[in-house]
Amino acid sequence: MSAVTVTDQTWWRVMTALAIIGIFLATYLLYGTWAPSGPTVCHVSSTINCLAITKGNLAYVLGIPVALIGLAGYIAIFVSSLHHWKRAALALTTFGLVFCLRLLYLEIFVEKVVCPICLLCMAAMASVFAISVKLRWWPDQSQPGRPDQTPARSTRSAQSE
Repeated sequence: MSAVTVTDQTWWRVMTALAIIGIFLATYLLYGTWAPSGPTVCHVSSTINCLAITKGNLAYVLGIPVALIGLAGYIAIFVSSLHHWKRAALALTTFGLVFCLRLLYLEIFVEKVVCPICLLCMAAMASVFAISVKLRWWPDQSQPGRPDQTPARSTRSAQSE
């Protein structure tokens, strides 16, 4: 059996797809922040409720909608993934992950409300962070044209010479 290898190109594509998903989710949350009544799709109960976040105390940071910050972050991650900018992707996703963890803490322990769409955004951010760490510190070693990656000769052919 041969091992399945995932190339860096595949990881960049996954990061791009996750950034697009994050853009859609953040846009939805931004709509919820700016719309008069807000979205009711994820209003399940008093504790599982997007409205409590998009219309509540956590909706803005320094007068800027949190969803707008998320949207800008996902757009920047999308651009960095298209250009394969490893350092930019790592910096953006690190900031995004810290921002998401802070928001998660405030949702659960301060507001005592969970926003399902926010959790999906956080999962996407954690995923793109993990991918950016992989791409930055553990790049694909089997890319063609690398002098240190010549195919190893099998022991059988080496013995017959």
